[in-house]
Parts: sequence; structure tokens; C-alpha cells
Amino acid sequence: MNAPALAPTTITIPTLETERLILRAMRPGDIEEEAAFFATERSRWVGGPLPRERVWRAVAAMIGHWALRGFGFWALEDKAGGRYLGRVGLWQPEGWPDREIGWTLMDHAEGKGFAFEAARAARRFAYETLGWHTAISLIEGGNARSEALATRLGARREGAFNHPTGVPLNIWRHPGPESLEPRP
Repeated sequence: MNAPALAPTTITIPTLETERLILRAMRPGDIEEEAAFFATERSRWVGGPLPRERVWRAVAAMIGHWALRGFGFWALEDKAGGRYLGRVGLWQPEGWPDREIGWTLMDHAEGKGFAFEAARAARRFAYETLGWHTAISLIEGGNARSEALATRLGARREGAFNHPTGVPLNIWRHPGPESLEPRP
């Protein structure tokens, strides 16, 4: 006798917009962009390089995080041309020290302020919609670009966390909801 198939679960992933970006649910085509990124040495800051099948699983985990926690990563899309730019989101897998705001940009998207714009939108969503009072970013020492972004976002280094893979990470604490700029 075959067991009945599980009924699909509907996961609602909200779409956010900023001046230049659409923060949306990951799509199957985004895996190609992620796999290309994780084939490079630049991915070392986020657990790479990784083979394509591990990237597929990682994207599936990011989508599943929305079902388990009610928040997760968004794909970043350029409003002007629809190009995939990377991902920004809210993350707290089991064993994490606190709820995190994380980001990963594709090479062609770095240095244009996209991560700052998207991380601010994600943080606003966390504080205004989810009711968070604080958030962290976990950054490996030496990742100067991410450290600079965390600083620009107003985060301050407050301690360390040993990632389950053994990689030591610095904990950067974001300012609370009182730091949000008023909506226009």
C-alpha cells in the first residue's frame, strides 16, 4: 500500500520594493546564478565554493526557512532590467545565536549600494512587520566589504560565534526599530 502524498503547503513570501530593487521569492532560474557564484572563490565568505547540487539544496533550504520560521531570504532583482543581483534576508537556522540579516551579492552587483538598500528594507520588514526588536549579522573576520556594509547599516561588532562548520564568525548587532527612518 502506498502512503498518500502530502498536500502541498502554501508558503507566502512577500514581495518588497525599494527605489531600485524588487525583493522577491527565489525562482528556479536563480539557481543558475547562485551556482555560478558558488563556483567562484568569492563564495568563500558564505561557505563556498560549492558544487551545483549543494547550491540547489541551499536554495531549497532558504525557501523552506520561510515555512519553518515565517521569514527568510529574498532574491534581489534589478527593477531597471530584471537581472538577478543576489539575495538578502532574515535567517535563523537552529543553533544560531539570534535572528540574522544576511546578504550575498553577485559580482556584477557589488559596489552599487544594492546590498545596503535591500538590507535596510529587510530590516524594516523585520521590525515593522515581524515585530523584531533586534537583529544581528554574522560576518567572517576579514570580509571587509560585509564589515563595511554592517557599519554603514549602523551595526556594531559585539562578540563571536563559532559556526557549526567550525568557521569563527563575528556578531554584528544592528540598531533597534527606533533607528528606522520615517517613511516618505
